[in-house]
Amino acid sequence: MPYFSHALDLLLGDTGWGRNLLFGLLRTIEIALGAYSLGLLIGLVGAYGKLYVGGAVGNFFILYTTLVRAVPELILILMLYYAGTDLLNQFLIWTGYGRVDINGLAAGVLVLGLVQGAYSTEVLRGAIQAVPQGQIEAGRAYGMHPLLLLRRITLPAMLPHAIPGLGNLWLTATKDTTLLAVVGFSELALETRQAAGVTKAYFAFFSAAGALYYAISILSILAIGKIDRWARRGTDVQKARVQ
Repeated sequence: MPYFSHALDLLLGDTGWGRNLLFGLLRTIEIALGAYSLGLLIGLVGAYGKLYVGGAVGNFFILYTTLVRAVPELILILMLYYAGTDLLNQFLIWTGYGRVDINGLAAGVLVLGLVQGAYSTEVLRGAIQAVPQGQIEAGRAYGMHPLLLLRRITLPAMLPHAIPGLGNLWLTATKDTTLLAVVGFSELALETRQAAGVTKAYFAFFSAAGALYYAISILSILAIGKIDRWARRGTDVQKARVQ
């Protein structure tokens, strides 16, 4: 019992590390949301590029998704974070501008967003291909331009097929933020490691971090389930009528 009392004091006491863990949790959620949103945007463009554009654009997205999914994410993060920053500064110097210090949050969102984008591309491509072509052809026959067709037909019809995969990608994004600890980004994993290293209460702090990640996952699963039921509300009614 004295150990647990001491651990609680280290976590929740006035001079404890609880605030540091909550700060890391906030940064984790911020970067996960930013990377996931960027990944969705890249994924939607990439899916349409691979399906409907073809040529150089389609080949670019094929190469992009193949490379990102083939290389371990940790290697990609190190390459994009360090090599990407260096290449950007070299380009700025070559064009006559000075070096810049890239914000850690922005760099983390960009790096993980590029990784998420490759997987989102494949999830959304598969979801679009699952939409009955007759619905898309009907929209074109009514004279809908591509953006209206996307908003009124393609997106609503593809959502039920895309949400399970996109939900898994969101959960992956919350876990992938831990990889940014290797480049010194102060998210939950790094704050936990620092607190445990100073206090030597490894079990207490890593258990607390695990509980926080578990809470994020549970809340995310509940939210994804509600979104999935909302997206399938029309198809469920149609299935009930058929039966």
